[in-house]
Amino acid sequence: MINKAAPSPLTLAENQQAISTSSTAPALPTLTIAVLTKNEARRISGCLQSAAFADQLIVVDSGSTDNTRELAQAAGAEVFNYPDWQGFGVQRNRLLAHAKSDYIFFLDADEVITPELRTALQAAVHSGARAVWKIRWLQVAFNRELKYFRSQATLERLFRRDMLLEYVGIVHEQAILTNEPTPRVILDGKLLHYSRETVRGSLEKLLQYSMLGAAKRAEKGKRGGILRGAASGLSLFLRLYIVQLGFLCGGPGFLHCFFVALEGFFRYVALKYDYDSLSSDVAR
Repeated sequence: MINKAAPSPLTLAENQQAISTSSTAPALPTLTIAVLTKNEARRISGCLQSAAFADQLIVVDSGSTDNTRELAQAAGAEVFNYPDWQGFGVQRNRLLAHAKSDYIFFLDADEVITPELRTALQAAVHSGARAVWKIRWLQVAFNRELKYFRSQATLERLFRRDMLLEYVGIVHEQAILTNEPTPRVILDGKLLHYSRETVRGSLEKLLQYSMLGAAKRAEKGKRGGILRGAASGLSLFLRLYIVQLGFLCGGPGFLHCFFVALEGFFRYVALKYDYDSLSSDVAR
């Protein structure tokens, strides 16, 4: 039998060098996923389960009266309650204040991260790049994916935390960065958006977004009225239902386009007839 010589042990200097190399290897950048909620018990668990890969998961709640906060905690999120609603921009800034990671991704409670988007998010974060990343929606309305609907909107959702200064705006809030211009990149994979699950919920959202949209336009000095509202609603419906192929998505596609068009109509009607009582105090 041939005795093989045992490998020689590392010298003290070699061992110290190996330890030093291991300990100084740069850590991968980290990711916070941040969610705003109010009375989202129906959807919050699925939303947060899709985001469980994050290094930090935080929820800012706006005073839910159901068990949203308890479900979020059970899903592993850090939960903070701010019932003093001051607008979407303020609530997002509160999320930003609690974020501890290198990057932050803003997720809504009615959204679910697909496996393809998760892979793209992780790749973007691990790249360490200084950019802003946008997502595209795959709309889900009345329990049906609107597969043929061409959702043209891209939304800025992933930021380096050290580049995001604050959010401003009552509704459809805008991110203010520390430096511009900053590259914008569209992420691969889509975000499932459960925008309308019931007619009742769609009517509630119609009230919320119509009034918030009217308040936003009032701040900018715009004028409202029946004709302006009709023009806005009609153009929205034609664009969504015809140009973006909502008509290929059956009844759910029609209802989705119709409710969005109604928001376009009523925000201008409210701007004229409810001008003196308009307020941004319409919580999520």
